[in-house]
Amino acid sequence: MATETEGPTLTVDELAARAGVTVRTIRFYGTRGLLPPPRIGPRRVGHYGAEHLSRLALIEELQHQGMTLAAIERYLEQLPPGLSAQDLAIHRALVASWAPESSEETCLRELERRAGRPLSEQDIDRLAAMGVLERTAAPDVFRLDGGLLRLGVELLDVPIAHETILASRTVLLEHARSAAQQLTGLFRDEVWGPYRERESDPDHVAAMKSLSAHMQPMVVQALVTAFQRSLREELRAAFGSGGGMPGSRPG
Repeated sequence: MATETEGPTLTVDELAARAGVTVRTIRFYGTRGLLPPPRIGPRRVGHYGAEHLSRLALIEELQHQGMTLAAIERYLEQLPPGLSAQDLAIHRALVASWAPESSEETCLRELERRAGRPLSEQDIDRLAAMGVLERTAAPDVFRLDGGLLRLGVELLDVPIAHETILASRTVLLEHARSAAQQLTGLFRDEVWGPYRERESDPDHVAAMKSLSAHMQPMVVQALVTAFQRSLREELRAAFGSGGGMPGSRPG
């Protein structure tokens, strides 16, 4: 498995600039255990990597969902150990999917700054296929879903054909919609219905408010965990006991 030290490293100032937070915030998160410690290099300089960037993005999204710092700490503590930057990006994308749909207009220069790399026409096409952005009438202006950008950029270098991305997106959307519909029906019939019948009970009202505040990230985490386990089982059955794709290195 590739380690954090094998990839590109960032100083704390570079990490803060890429993540859009202050250095003070990064150090505060480190003292609270929300971020793993940096790798200490020559001259006692701390070096951060992709995992730190993805974890900061996940924290930002959880805050956007209205979670308190204490709730975020509990959420991160429950994540499986050893998650890669890609795993964290998937968590963040799924958490973001519970928020109201929002997009922003951005130019190519700003898009590349936020992506942390130059973007070719092929890169733009791949990001569009993944639903990260949409082209507009202006050639260098795009409608961007910022919550998916980091995950999309991570996937740019994965050797998957454009058509395969489109087909995979269709499969994921269909199954995600089906799961959302079934979960909504279950919540409506088993939770919301009884609540409507007992809404005069102050204790029940308080319990419903608490459930509403915590249900979305709990469901997201359950979905991610179930999907990762199912995917490992399917890969193991398809490609052998290693559970990896042909030609891939063992994790």
